[in-house]
Order: sequence, then structure tokens, then C-alpha cells
Amino acid sequence: MIRATQLSLRRGVKTLLEQTDFVINPNERVGVVGKNGAGKTTLFALLQQQIDPDSGSLSLPPSWRIAAVEQMIPDLQRPAREFVIDGDQHLRQLQAQRAQTPDSEGERIAQLEAELIEADAWSAHARAEQLLAGLGFRPDQWLLPVAQFSGGWQMRLALARALMAPSDLLLLDEPTNHLDLDAMIWLERWLQSYAGTVLVISHDTEFLDAISTHILHFEQKQLIKYRGNYTQFLSQRAERLRQDQLAWEKQQREVAHLQAFIDRFKAKATKAKQAQSRVKALARMQELAPVRLDSRIQFTLPTPEHMPDPLLRLVETDLGYTHPSVSTILQKVTVDIRSGSRIGVLGMNGAGKSTLIKTLAGELKPLTGELIPSARLTIGYFAQHQLDMIDARLSPIQHLQRIAPDMREQELRNYLGRFAFSGDMATDTTAGFSGGEKARLALALIVWHKPNLLLLDEPTNHLDVETREALAAALAEYEGSVLVVSHDRQLLRSTVDEFWIVADGQINEFDGDLEDYRNWLLARASTQRQQDKPALSGELIIDRRTQRRLEAEARQKIATLRRPLEKQITYIEKRMEQQQQRLDELDSLIADPAFYEDAYKQERPERLAEHGELNKSLTELEEQWLALHEQIEQIEAEHQLNS
Repeated sequence: MIRATQLSLRRGVKTLLEQTDFVINPNERVGVVGKNGAGKTTLFALLQQQIDPDSGSLSLPPSWRIAAVEQMIPDLQRPAREFVIDGDQHLRQLQAQRAQTPDSEGERIAQLEAELIEADAWSAHARAEQLLAGLGFRPDQWLLPVAQFSGGWQMRLALARALMAPSDLLLLDEPTNHLDLDAMIWLERWLQSYAGTVLVISHDTEFLDAISTHILHFEQKQLIKYRGNYTQFLSQRAERLRQDQLAWEKQQREVAHLQAFIDRFKAKATKAKQAQSRVKALARMQELAPVRLDSRIQFTLPTPEHMPDPLLRLVETDLGYTHPSVSTILQKVTVDIRSGSRIGVLGMNGAGKSTLIKTLAGELKPLTGELIPSARLTIGYFAQHQLDMIDARLSPIQHLQRIAPDMREQELRNYLGRFAFSGDMATDTTAGFSGGEKARLALALIVWHKPNLLLLDEPTNHLDVETREALAAALAEYEGSVLVVSHDRQLLRSTVDEFWIVADGQINEFDGDLEDYRNWLLARASTQRQQDKPALSGELIIDRRTQRRLEAEARQKIATLRRPLEKQITYIEKRMEQQQQRLDELDSLIADPAFYEDAYKQERPERLAEHGELNKSLTELEEQWLALHEQIEQIEAEHQLNS
């Protein structure tokens, strides 16, 4: 297991963690969450022994193999598939030794061949190709040099390389930033069947819901662990904060009562002994801190001055690029963006989503056909590279003065305040801004001219959960039209009401929601796998009715296997709830100073023993609960593999 004991971490003069404790057990999948700058990436550096703790300790089993995504690509000329296989360093070492061993050394060759078999050397190409296909690489790209891929696709290769490495602990820092929805769904399934411990830093709450068994939360310089996925963490944290607030209020009343007694009777000889007893009780009392909630970020988007209808039309257009040669990506596109439209654009990376949005924004001209804008169209375009436009030498005020030189500074300050840039933050340089703060500033600059159409290309890549929620809330209240390309499912669910799907060189309206899109992707992938298989003589073609029957039988089988496990889980959860309730009662009793007075002298050992037994029992029940859930996950994973 991973165990932190009184761990403290600092970055420069900033304290990230202060004497915190936590334990991560084998095979847990842990989502690591917290505000930008809280210390999540620094924790990963500590786990990889790249830095040392400032005090305390963090221990891992010495035999554990750790895999993480490398930020630097070591060899850009390496073929993509070989680059991915290089992630299995042990395999590469064995292959190198085998190549260097003379044929005359038969015994050594036999030993190496056995080790190569144990290392799955003969399936390495197939395993690497499965990873590449799952992350969106076409077969014709598998042998291309890494240098031929863009930065985002190179990060996908780095992710595949980390997944290829045999590991006991997998560290993933924002693995979904460069993935589209289909690759994210594939990664979720891969992680659910991974036989090891996973720590994932992510601001994508639906991704965390899908893969996490626990959440590790940075809060007030502590790391607090919660059981369950992200949604369950929110519920548990809210309840914990409520209980902490109640405990603090109760303690404040006790402190006031003790202090009042001391002040009243400390000068009276007949009460001196009792007053001194209260002074000692007050000194023994462990002071609770008042509950401090993080301030919420909120911002608003300006209301457009005009809303013509339609805003923009594409009529029989071919979209693509003219340099270095003409390359048509999308063909015969005819779409309208109407007043008040809220459109989410779905499709694989490379399908043409960014080509569409760049054409609508005017960065690309249609190859053929017409692009017809309204006379009063005003576009606000947030591109994936938007953060590169932020000058680290300038403050938010100075950035805004560039596009509004005639405005008074107070008006600029008022405007920036709507985007949570107030006080010194409006006048300090952006050099120390987080990615989320830069993205928020970029958005403020984009909407200064009150656009009636927002074109957003992956706007949440650098945002923490809190800022994503603020963006979603701002977009929900925005009165203009929105077209958004995003892999953030929560943002799409809360801000759009229709979808376009980009696939096979076409753009079509998609009649369904994100769950329907997920099913569409899985069905499409299954069809593609069938097409890629070599044709077999006499191979049976299963019609749709038979396929539905087989799927129903498979669902029935998995439900039958799950049912007894789910009954055990329900029973264990009921016992855990009962024991936790009793444990809370004992915690309150033990925290009461009166518990240590003579009235409880005989009862005290029994209650303390009961408290210890309940803690032990709860731990055992949690382990049983986890084991049962792992059995269910294994059943589902086997079902997915078989289907």
C-alpha cells in the first residue's frame, strides 16, 4: 500500500500539505482532485521520487513498478508502434540481450527465450496496436514517425506508451485533455479492467465517476480520502462539512460555558478547585477549526446587442485546407446556425470538428459552396491554442486596454470583476496565472465585443472543476448562440440542446443524447472490427434480431452472476451504516470532557474497547465491500471482452 505519515510538502514559500496522513490500498483507482495549484502534480513527483518531502514520510512497496506519462518525447523519429512498445523497458532489455547473444550460447539463449515468453514478447505488436487503435490511431499511422504527429497526438502516444508498461502503480495526470469522447470511453473501459493501483488527476467529473473507487481531495493543506466516485465524494464531503460545523458550534458552546464558570468562580475559595478543574478541561480540549468553504468562482457573459436569425449558413460547402495542397476534409456541408442555437459537435479527432469551427470563425475559407453570415453577426472564437495569446508580461487590465484603448480604467476593472479578476489580480502580470485563470482571461477578452455567436473549441482543457462549473453556469445564462466542441460531457449536458456529428466527411444532426452517442461509437467500433477481420468461407451473418437476442441473453447471464454479489453488498452496507452510527455516538462520547471524570471510570474501558472493535470491524467490512465490487467489475470486464 501507499502510506503517508505526517507528510508536509512545500513549493517555494507556499505550503501545499501540512502533516497529513492517508493510505491507498492495492488495486484502488483513486481520483486526485483539488483546485489548480493545490499540489496534485507535486504529489505525483513525490510518488516518483523526483522530489523529497519537507517532513514526514511517503512509503510505497519497494517491488512496485510505476508507470507515468512522460512529458518529453525522447525520440521523434521512432515509428509510433515501436515508440509505444518502448514503454515496456524490461521487454526491450530482454530483446537487446537476445540480439547480442551469440548462437553458440545455447543455454543462455534458451533462458532468454523463456524470459521473453514470460514477458509476452510475441504479443507485443498486437498489444501496442490495440492501444493505438483504442486511442484513435488508424492502422496506416502505426508505423509513421512520432515527429509527423501534432503535439496533441504525440501526447496520446505518450499515454499509450505508459499503458504499455507493465506496472503496479499507474499515475495519470490529466490523461483526457487531448482525447475525444470515443478515446475517453475506451480509456475508461481500459482502466476499469487494469489490474493494479491507479492515481488519476482529472477535472473531468464524468470520467472520474466512471473509473474511480476512491477520491483523494486536497483541502486546507490536507489530503482527505473518500470512498466512491466523484459524485459520491461530493455527497460525503457535504455531510462531513455539515458534521464539522455542528461539532465546532457545539465546542464553542462548551468553551463559552467553561470560560464563564472560570471567570465567575476563580476568585472564590470554595469554588477554586472546581474552577481549576475547568481550566484543565479547557486546556485539554482539542480546538476545532471553524469550517472554511472555498470561495466560489462566478462570472457572467455579456448580453448580445443583436440576435439576427439565422446567424450563419453553410450551403453545399466543401471544407478543408489549401496549403501545402488542397485537402478536402468535409464535403457538401449544408447547415444553419439559428438565433438561440446551442449545438454540441461530436466526432473523433481528425474527423473535421476543428476544420468546421475554423471555417465558421473565418480562419479558413470554404473550398467550394457558400458561407453566408448575417449582416449583424459578431463571433467570439475560443481556440485550443487561445492561451498562447496571453502575454505573461502584461496584466489583465493591460490585455483589455489593447482591445479597448479608449475605455476608462475603472470601466475595465468593473468588466474584469465580472470574470473574478478583482483587486491586485487585475493589475498583476499574468506570469503566475494558472491555466484556468489564463483561460478565464482569454474568454473575457473574446466576449468584450458582446458576440451573438460563441464558437468554443475545447474550452475546458485547462480549467479546474470549479471553473468548469462556473463556465457551464455562465453559458447556461448566456442569451446568444453557442457551438461547442468538447470532450467534457458535463459541459455538453448542461449547455447544449442539440448535437451535430462529424464522421466520414459529413456533418449530420444527431438524434440522441450522449449515451446514444456512446452506444453509436461502440456499435461503429464493433462493425469496424468485423470489417477488418479476414473473410471466412461460410461465415454466418447474424441478423439484427438474432444479435438482440444474444445481447439479451448476455445481459441476463451477467445479471444472474451479479445478483448474489449485490445482495451481499446491500447486507454489508447496512451493517456498515449501523456500525458507523454507533461509532459516531462513541466519538461524541469520547470527545466530551465529562467522559474522563469519575462518573465514567468503570464504563470508560468498555466504551474505548468497543470503539476499537468497531473501527476494526468497519475496516474489514470495507475490504469485503471492495472485494465484492471488484468481482462485479471483473464479471462486467469479462462480458465486455467476450462481446
